[in-house]
Amino acid sequence: MGQTLITEILVCIIAAWVLAVVFNALKQPVLLAYLAAGFALGPHGFSVVTDHEAMDVVSSLGLMLLLFMIGLEIDLKKIVSAGRDITRTGVVQILGSCGLAMVFCVVLGPATGWLEGLYLGVAIALSSTVIIVKILHDKRELETWAGRLTLGVLVLQDLFAILFLAIQPDLKHPTLALVALSFGRVGLLMAVAFLVSRHVLPAVFRSVALLPELVLVGALAWCFALASLAHGLGLSREMGALAAGVALSTFPYTIDVAAKLTGIRDFFVTLFFVTLGMGFPRATGLDLAWAVVLSSLLVITRLVTVFVPLYAARAGHRGALLPAISLAQMSELSLVLLSLGHAAGDVSESVLARAGFAFVLTGVLSTYGIFQTEAIVRAVSPWLSRLGLSDLKRAADISSREGRAPAIFLLGFSWTASSLLDRIRRERPTLIENLRVVDFNPLVYQRLHRMGVSVVYGDITQPEVLHHAGAQHARVLICSVPNTLLKGSDNLALTRRLRKLNPTAQIIMNAERLADIPALYEAGAQYVTAPRLLEAGEILDAMEAAEKGLLAERRNQQAEILRDRGEILA
Repeated sequence: MGQTLITEILVCIIAAWVLAVVFNALKQPVLLAYLAAGFALGPHGFSVVTDHEAMDVVSSLGLMLLLFMIGLEIDLKKIVSAGRDITRTGVVQILGSCGLAMVFCVVLGPATGWLEGLYLGVAIALSSTVIIVKILHDKRELETWAGRLTLGVLVLQDLFAILFLAIQPDLKHPTLALVALSFGRVGLLMAVAFLVSRHVLPAVFRSVALLPELVLVGALAWCFALASLAHGLGLSREMGALAAGVALSTFPYTIDVAAKLTGIRDFFVTLFFVTLGMGFPRATGLDLAWAVVLSSLLVITRLVTVFVPLYAARAGHRGALLPAISLAQMSELSLVLLSLGHAAGDVSESVLARAGFAFVLTGVLSTYGIFQTEAIVRAVSPWLSRLGLSDLKRAADISSREGRAPAIFLLGFSWTASSLLDRIRRERPTLIENLRVVDFNPLVYQRLHRMGVSVVYGDITQPEVLHHAGAQHARVLICSVPNTLLKGSDNLALTRRLRKLNPTAQIIMNAERLADIPALYEAGAQYVTAPRLLEAGEILDAMEAAEKGLLAERRNQQAEILRDRGEILA
C-alpha cells in the first residue's frame, strides 16, 4: 500500500507540473492546472489514481497548511485600522454577494435547500487572493488606490471565512444555542491560542531563534497542536490551523516561517487541488450551463456590491469599476469551504463540481479582465454616463466651463508629485493659482478639490484628456510619473504627444533608466529628472556621515524635514 501511495503521489505531482507549465505559458492560474490534472487522473478521467482514501489524508494536510499560511498573512492591525471606504465596501460586498447569491441559488439555482444555498452564497462572495495579488503585482498596481482597496476587501473576506468556519460544523441544525456554543468554542480556541502565543511561545521561539530549522518545526508543531485542540472542541482541524496562523501573525519570525513553509505548503496544496479535481464528474451540458450561470451571478453581484458603494462614495467610474473587475472571480478558499461542506454531507457532488467549473471559468476570464481593466473602463464609462451615472469632473467639463488654463500642468500625481505640491504650498504658495493637476486617482481628486487646487479627473495617456484639460495652452508641462506606473504608454510617447499638442511649452519629464534621457530630449523635453541620481547622492552623503559617526545627526535633520508634512499621498 505504501509503495502504491508513493507512486500515485509521484504521478500526481508530475501531471500537475506538466499542466502547470502549459497553463503558465497561457498566462492562466496554475491552480486550474492542478484541478485539470486531478480530473485527468481520477475516476472520471483515466483512472490512474486508485487509493483515494490515502490521497484524501495527504490532501487534508495541504488544506491545513494552506489555512495556516492564510492565518499568518492576516494582519489584524490592518483590519482594525482599515479605512472607511475599505470597510464599507468590504461589508457591503461580502454580505450583499452572499445574500443575493444564496437567494438566487435557492429559488432559481442548483441548490436543493437553504443550507446548500448558503454554502454557494459564501463561495460566490469570496475572491481569489492568489489570482488578484499575482496580477496586480505584475501590473505594479498593488500600491495604487484601487489596489489597496481591493487588498483590504480581500482581508475582510478572509475574516468572514473564519467566522463561517466557526459555525460550519453546526449548520445542519442551526439553533441559537448551537450557534452560541460554536462561537463559544471558537472563543475558547482563540483565547487559548492568543494566551499561549502571548505568554509561552515568545520565550520558546526566542530560545531557538538561532536555529531556523527549529523555528520552522516549532511553527508546524503549533499548527498541528491547535488543529488537534480544535478537533477536540468539536470544531474542524482546518479552523484550528487558521487560528494558529492568526495567533503567530504578529511574531517577528512570521516572515521567516512563511518563507520556509511555502515550499512544503505548495507541495501539499498541489495534492489537495489535484485530489479535489479527482472528485469532479465529467461535465455535462447542464453542468457547464450552470457554471456559466454561477459565473455570471458572481460578476453581477460584484458590480452591484462593489461598484455601487464606491460610486456613491464619489470614486468615479474608474475608481468604482477597477476593484469590481479585480474581485470578479471565485476564490480557491471557496472550493475549500465547499469541499468541507461536501465531506459533512451538506453539499452535493454536482453542486461542488458546478462550482468548480465556475471557479475555472471565472479564473480564466478574470485573468484577462484584470489585464484589460483600462480598456474595459474606457469602453464602459460612456454607457454609464448615458444611463445617468455621471463621472467625476472630467477634462471636457473643465474646458467648457472655465476660461484660460493655468500656466503649469502637473500630469499624473505620484509620491513625487505629492512631495512637490507640499513644497509649493510651503515655499511658493502663489503658484497654486497657476497650477492644474491631471490624474485619475479618485482619492487625489477629492482631496485636491477640497484644498482648492485645480484638478482634472482623467488619464494623462489619452490625447483627448490632455486637449480638453487645456494642456495646449500651458507654459510648463511636468510629468513625474515613472514608466512603470503609466498605463498603456511611457514617458517617451507622452513627451512626443505633449510636444505635438503644445509646440512652445517647457516640458519636464521623468526617466527611470539613464539610457532613456537622450531619447526624451530628442522627443522635445527641455529637462529630464532622474530620481536615481538624487537618491544615489543622498545615500553617498549618508555613507560619509556614517564613516564620521554623524548618521544620527543626519537622521535628526531628516526628521526635521519630515515634520508637519501635509502631503496628499503620505
